[in-house]
Amino acid sequence: MVLPQFPAGFRWGVSTAAYQIEGAVHEDGRGPSIWDTFAHTEGRVKNGDTGDVACDHYHRWPEDVALMAELGIDTYRFSIAWPRIRPTGSGPANVAGLDFYDRLVDGLLERGIRPLPTLFHWDLPQALQDLGGWMNRETAFRFADYAAVTAARLGDRVKSWITLNEPIVHLSYGYAFGMHAPGEALMFDALPAAHHQLLAHGLTVPVLRAYGAEEILISNNCTPVRAASESAEDVAAAEIYDAFHNRLFNDPILLGTYPDLSAVGLPNNPVHVKPGDLDIISTRIDGLGVNYYNPTLIAAADAAATGLPFDFREIEGVVTTAFGWPVVPEGLTELLVGLKARYGDALPPITITENGCSTADEPGVDGAIHDVARIDYLYAHISALHEAMAAGVDVRGYLTWSLLDNFEWAEGYDQRFGLVRTDFETLKRTPKDSYHWFQSALIAQNKD
Repeated sequence: MVLPQFPAGFRWGVSTAAYQIEGAVHEDGRGPSIWDTFAHTEGRVKNGDTGDVACDHYHRWPEDVALMAELGIDTYRFSIAWPRIRPTGSGPANVAGLDFYDRLVDGLLERGIRPLPTLFHWDLPQALQDLGGWMNRETAFRFADYAAVTAARLGDRVKSWITLNEPIVHLSYGYAFGMHAPGEALMFDALPAAHHQLLAHGLTVPVLRAYGAEEILISNNCTPVRAASESAEDVAAAEIYDAFHNRLFNDPILLGTYPDLSAVGLPNNPVHVKPGDLDIISTRIDGLGVNYYNPTLIAAADAAATGLPFDFREIEGVVTTAFGWPVVPEGLTELLVGLKARYGDALPPITITENGCSTADEPGVDGAIHDVARIDYLYAHISALHEAMAAGVDVRGYLTWSLLDNFEWAEGYDQRFGLVRTDFETLKRTPKDSYHWFQSALIAQNKD
């Protein structure tokens, strides 16, 4: 399978997150995060798994950087663990934590790989959660302080940054439904956590620029929303879900306004939005990170019975991943073209900062991991991305999720997304067939 040719300078890379791969949760002054607390609470994570060791990237990062270099990528998106830098969320910086990321950045640059750190990938310091977490407005200011300390150390070499990863997922799973850390089930009362994440993003943009940032993004999880039928009720429910999942975090940043949520009885001027906040949130950024996995099919629901004005339906007639997620490559084209249509000139260049799949792959009798389903997935989605670019969408890069099999949040170690297999008993890394396919594809892309 030969990929279509992409423009010169198009970025190719992989993505990871600190709590999912680093381990070493008690070493070198790192403080506890909400995920340490959540994972160690009985019944929260499948099989009682935790990120205490994960992939042990904290100690094995040179091996992992060597795997990236051999793969042929030019960009590595990773996250920085806030509790490593400021163990209690504020106060003096932990020098040993900064030293770790200093070594990682230098190791990447020595291999010709651009570091693209994400400042927040869900591992909030537990001390801040004890004060209310993202429901507390002060957390936004503590985040900007943490960003300043980090950029002061790394900004001479790191020129591209991502502020937050998937604030909609952290909001919904962590604060609304209680499926992820910190395990709150506040439903619509969780909306201040959305605003305060966005405020943190906006406050941080000028901080990063002050330390030499040339490119600042936010990574939003986006999904094309489809109505389950043409009925007025289903169409209205789909519009409401689109407002929550997509527009709640894109509109304030790109347009300086929140979507109208009055259809579900929520005020358009809630008390947690202070004068001037939207001006801060809509501070210019240089790109939009888009994480895409699948479309979402929505039907009307009885809000009185479920607490939600929409109902999720399965997309039938498609292949699913080991996670049960539908595989719909054309949804990526639909999403990107739709973003361009909705935001027009307000839409900055896009980078696909996550896209990948979980497969039930095990070593064969030859010891190799023949993950054909992942190769098919990658080929189809990268081709769909190319179609969106041909339709006029400005996309600058594609970063697949993920380099390594890792701790998959509430699923523990039960789902494998990596191009490289991690044996969680020995921590041995074994490149899968998808790794070698991606390697060959990148060589073909970069040939003279």
